[in-house]
Amino acid sequence: MSKSTLPSPKERAGILNERRNLKMARSAHAYVRGNTLNFYEWLESVSGKAVPQGPAVWICGDCHMSNLGPLADTKGHIRIQIRDLDQTVIGNPAHDLIRLGLSLTSAARGSDLSGIITVRMCEQLMEGYEQAFAKDAQDEIELPEAVEKAMKTAIKRKWKHLARERIKDERPSIPLGNTFWPLSKDEREEIVALFTEEKVRRLVTSLRSRDSDASVEVLDAAYWVKGCSSLGNLRYAVLLGVGEKGEEQCLIDIKEAVKAVAPAYDNVKMPRNNAERVVEGAWHLSPALGERMLAASLQGRSVFMRELLPQDLKLDIEHLTPDEAMKVSKYLGAVVGKAHARQMDEETRAGWHRELNANRSKTLNAPSWLWRSIVELILNHEGAYLEHCRKYVTLGT
Repeated sequence: MSKSTLPSPKERAGILNERRNLKMARSAHAYVRGNTLNFYEWLESVSGKAVPQGPAVWICGDCHMSNLGPLADTKGHIRIQIRDLDQTVIGNPAHDLIRLGLSLTSAARGSDLSGIITVRMCEQLMEGYEQAFAKDAQDEIELPEAVEKAMKTAIKRKWKHLARERIKDERPSIPLGNTFWPLSKDEREEIVALFTEEKVRRLVTSLRSRDSDASVEVLDAAYWVKGCSSLGNLRYAVLLGVGEKGEEQCLIDIKEAVKAVAPAYDNVKMPRNNAERVVEGAWHLSPALGERMLAASLQGRSVFMRELLPQDLKLDIEHLTPDEAMKVSKYLGAVVGKAHARQMDEETRAGWHRELNANRSKTLNAPSWLWRSIVELILNHEGAYLEHCRKYVTLGT
């Protein structure tokens, strides 16, 4: 896409919808990642309602593999945590388990792994998750090779890597093209005004390496064509200069917060503002991310922002060997288990642990409801994926 043909703000919606449909048509695994609605509709079915009711805690709501990965906190420490909280609500932790199990199973099928391996992956997912609730939960689970590789990469990354990856250049500008589109005059003015607010300046200067009194200046900004399920909502990349002469640059991601379609429990207290909901959920589930986020408003819509750090990476595991599939399932189960368990007192943890150990057969070391849910969802999603591809080919949408 040349600069002369870049879409205006009014032309964005149609192009973004086409891109989203294309991305979801590339593979069944991509379809599972991009279409959360099928999952939530299933939860309202008879089978979905048969899932046990776990404790009321903040859940990810869209807990697939790519939504987990290395995250850096404001002090520079790196941890594997949940990295996307758009759908976070106070709800049933079983939903995160099922969603992650569906994602892992979809990846296994994409890697041409046998059904037997898929069964074992489900068992390993539960073993890792339950380990987070045990008294020896501090014991670390072995890092799978794919996760260890992502961690090593994250540790080595600097600003120049982020700049080249995200904006293709270390110079203080955002190059317009296929990924970044021009802003309207109103959008640009609102973004510049947003970064004059003291609470926003404090967010930017919260990193350990920065002077708390440093000035912040908007160097450039653009509409960001990013994600899959979020394509079509507001998304902006903002390049900032930090310090007296703007000698340090950083990249801010501003994303629209929309109403969660993940089901929340009744009679729970959550922020009514969607951006504040996302930020609070992040604080509970992924503290390394929560402390770097802020709720705001742009174009009359609720948005949340965070600085992108070079160490922030998603786990994009496309191909799994049988051995790696087991290790990844166990490790990611533990990551999600820790995110849930830290919100529960000892009595609640013990009760949820007992529930997870119930309803198991002699041939499957995982709750029968989890396995049934994953099998039914795989059948549901593969059929929906093929229908999506048919519509894309015949209708071009």
